[in-house]
Amino acid sequence: MRKIFVLIALACSLLVCAAAQAAQITDVKWGVNKEEVLRFVVDLTDNAGYAVDIEGSVLNLTVNASKGSQVAAQGIVKSALATSYQVVDREHYTIVRVPLRQSLSESHYKSFTLKQDAQTNRPFRVVLDIMPAQRSVKAPAQSSVKAPAQTTAPVVSNRPVVSSRPTRPAAKKPAVTQPSTPAKSTASAAQSSAVKQTEAAKTETKQTTITTKKETKQPEKDKAKAEAKSSASPKVVPVSSKQTKIVGNGKFRTSGGLSGKIITLDAGHGGSDPGAIGSDGTKEKNITLAITKAVKELLEKKGAKVYMTRTTDVDVYGPNASDADELQARVNVGEKYNSDLFVSLHVNSSVNKNVGGFSTYYYPKTSNDLRIAKSIQDQLTANFGVDDLGVRQANFYVIKRISMPATLVEMCFISNEKELVLMKGKWFQNKTARLIAAGIEKYFA
Repeated sequence: MRKIFVLIALACSLLVCAAAQAAQITDVKWGVNKEEVLRFVVDLTDNAGYAVDIEGSVLNLTVNASKGSQVAAQGIVKSALATSYQVVDREHYTIVRVPLRQSLSESHYKSFTLKQDAQTNRPFRVVLDIMPAQRSVKAPAQSSVKAPAQTTAPVVSNRPVVSSRPTRPAAKKPAVTQPSTPAKSTASAAQSSAVKQTEAAKTETKQTTITTKKETKQPEKDKAKAEAKSSASPKVVPVSSKQTKIVGNGKFRTSGGLSGKIITLDAGHGGSDPGAIGSDGTKEKNITLAITKAVKELLEKKGAKVYMTRTTDVDVYGPNASDADELQARVNVGEKYNSDLFVSLHVNSSVNKNVGGFSTYYYPKTSNDLRIAKSIQDQLTANFGVDDLGVRQANFYVIKRISMPATLVEMCFISNEKELVLMKGKWFQNKTARLIAAGIEKYFA
């Protein structure tokens, strides 16, 4: 009996270890096209987060997956950009190091993910394109606004924050438009950097933000009718062959209390995109959804009208969507309901397992974006015994491309074992939701 018990215990432990095992790298390939762009493709057994950074003359692709035993530790490359690469196994993550022969910057590479395709028998893939020094990802020529420093901001998921897919500007209206800025490329995997998506092509095309028309004098009754009609009929503008961009009425309220305010909450990732994955297999998409639902309930008790980009474990646009389509679909929810505020909730990750804490992000398209980010960050850090990583400016798609004030909240690190245990508990989820709701309520006070 004792032997049988030991065998059962051993079998159970093996099953637990297998369940906790994150994605694994099965192959690393490279190729060069006629334009001398060097492409690396990392094959994976499952979707995984990643980050890209340049350290001196070495370009690093860090993938949140272990290295399979069949993957060579190094390889030879025949390119003007590099002659070799190394695959460095760090147990829970792997780094593909590419020593560069040319001096390149972040504008000379872009990265993205490809989903598993059962029909063609292709696995999940992370793709990194490196361009020669004479070429780079083109930035908008008309933009005069400089991108913020690229030193510490994390990647938010394993989807690009900004897609390189062109977008069409909305039809011109007699209104003021916001200037566009080049998007921030994936940041260095420094102390607060996250190994995720994203969310990270390096440029974006010109973005036009529609603001409200100039008000003309009219009777209050007629004016109310006109506003109701505008609110009910948001504009639809083509973005790509598949996706459309919804443009709301451009109006938003920032004071007067929560009652009657329209708020859109975005639970990060979902469906085919798990987001960052903890050492025990916990997926970011499940944590964000649970907390977002709790925030919604709290805000509705205060009289707010709350919408969610997703209420179940689904892709917002749909399976196999491009990064631009998926992220724009989330923006569209906020625009469709002419929201006063948009809040996106995520969980952070880093190759440094000791990094932890809360951080919030904003894009300064209005005078209120920083204010809402700070209001939520202040509530979180004043009531939790974790690190305060601060309020930071970032070019994240969903907070930049939406017209109303918006913020993206990183609710601790799934890569930090202590914080992983915390975020799985109802106590942490409920308390985080209460504090985020309190920050939103204070913003509207």
